[in-house]
Amino acid sequence: MMNEFKSAKESYENTPIPQELDARVQAGIREGKARYRARRGRTFRRWASAAACFCAVLAGLNLSPTVAKAAAGVPVLGGLFQILTFVDYDKTEDGIHYDVSVPRVEADSGLAEKVNAAVQERVDAHLAKARQDWDDYREAFFATGGTEEEWAGREMDVIADYEIKSRTDSRVSFVVTFGEGWVSSMEERYYYNLDIAENRDLTLRDYLGEDWVNICNSAIEKQIAESVDEEGFTFFFPADQGGFTTVDETTGFYVREDGTVVVCFPKYSIAAGAAGIPEFPIS
Repeated sequence: MMNEFKSAKESYENTPIPQELDARVQAGIREGKARYRARRGRTFRRWASAAACFCAVLAGLNLSPTVAKAAAGVPVLGGLFQILTFVDYDKTEDGIHYDVSVPRVEADSGLAEKVNAAVQERVDAHLAKARQDWDDYREAFFATGGTEEEWAGREMDVIADYEIKSRTDSRVSFVVTFGEGWVSSMEERYYYNLDIAENRDLTLRDYLGEDWVNICNSAIEKQIAESVDEEGFTFFFPADQGGFTTVDETTGFYVREDGTVVVCFPKYSIAAGAAGIPEFPIS
């Protein structure tokens, strides 16, 4: 199995890059963008059916959504708190298409303030990095002989969005996603599991008990083993070559409406990119 993995890896790294790669990548980005918008539309309609929706679209784009002060309030939860869409805009500027929806936890608690500040900081950093990546790419493009005609029509997609996975009167689990798509693609997710009543972050131990590490590891190892096909292939890396070894306090997770804990890992961290963002329900 080890030799087969090394052989496959060498074959992948030595594969010649076709001349039409850029066109294929751009087409893939357009397709992914369309799927993302369709998914986001379905999510929006699902929450809008349960609560009133108010949307504000920014007339201009600022580096920090806080400066913009767009308050597209979409209350989706009563009880001790609400999750609001604090900033919501869809705009193209200088070759970058921004599709940004930023959540805000409204509650009388220090935890809400901490989470809102963390989300805002990550949004600011994401937008700044995306702009710098685009500027660097454009500079390199022209420095290597690219022409204005070849550059025309190129566009970078920058996405910031969130999804509420589950909620009760005092608890909420939601995911904030940052994406960047152009000649390459990037996606990062941050997981928030909050107990507003107790003013604290929830952990895997809170949901799975003192033996949470073994419970998670056993479930994940079983699912990875089940992913191996009849020819012995799997997208997951061997444990001694960067693959999964164990969960810890930094491992991301969210909680579904049915109470199932889903453990998540960053793309490329324990599996090939084709596997996407690995998620493992723990039951």
